[in-house]
Amino acid sequence: MTISASMVKELRERTGSGMMECKKALVESNGDMEAAIELMRKSGLAKADKRAGKTAAEGLIELCQSDDGSRVALVEVNSETDFVSKSDDFRNFAAAVARTALEQSPASPEALLQAPLAGGEGTVENTRQALAVKIGENIGVRRCVVLEAGDGLLATYLHGTRIGVVVALRGGDLELGRDLAMHVAASRPVCVAERDVPADLLAKEREIFTAQAAESGKPANIVEKMVEGRVRKYLAEITLLGQPFVKDPDQSVAQLLKQAGAEVTAFTRFEVGEGVEKKQENFAAEVMAQVKG
Repeated sequence: MTISASMVKELRERTGSGMMECKKALVESNGDMEAAIELMRKSGLAKADKRAGKTAAEGLIELCQSDDGSRVALVEVNSETDFVSKSDDFRNFAAAVARTALEQSPASPEALLQAPLAGGEGTVENTRQALAVKIGENIGVRRCVVLEAGDGLLATYLHGTRIGVVVALRGGDLELGRDLAMHVAASRPVCVAERDVPADLLAKEREIFTAQAAESGKPANIVEKMVEGRVRKYLAEITLLGQPFVKDPDQSVAQLLKQAGAEVTAFTRFEVGEGVEKKQENFAAEVMAQVKG
């Protein structure tokens, strides 16, 4: 059977694959369009599986807020390269994932993957696999969270597409909330207040400070005071309430909130790729391996 250019064009539009791949699939399926798509899906998904081990540390942060502002979903969707993260297909997928998280309130990223994609025809995972095939990169849905306003309000801030913040605020207004969200984006607090600092983290830092102070050779009572001073400084650095407010460093966030009669009950900050170890590619070695192999 003759494979026409229009057939190849249709298959390309339906699969997003290259011209030669489409022509080959049509030849193998004797011009049967649906059979060709099935062949390409099988072949493409195999390729996607091979890429699953590739580090996906690029991508974007996407958020979706309910119409009444009472709920916000924040997600991180990853790709291997920054170039892919800027494509319309990837951005549309990330937006749909955020909408799905808002609608479904999944308990984990794994649960989100199994949910039906908002506005789609399959699950988030099905669509992720298909997108990986089309783009030719590993695509991942790494994190998700849904915050609720309760008796307060939710303020959001996106710094480009790489940092996203949601702040839950009781009292105050949206302008204050947005200022606080921008502060969180810039200053990276670990938690709201000292009471929220993980005990193991504080114990580890105290141990380090104690070892450092002991090297001073000072008496034990002085060493203890030195350690306590360093612990107080550390807590001020990592807690939102203890940090100097970025727009007015002469006052702390705690002082700002007290003046406004407001309270931050929770916040979430996502930054693309944080905590992911990026593989350093040795392109010369990769080319040599291909030549040899």
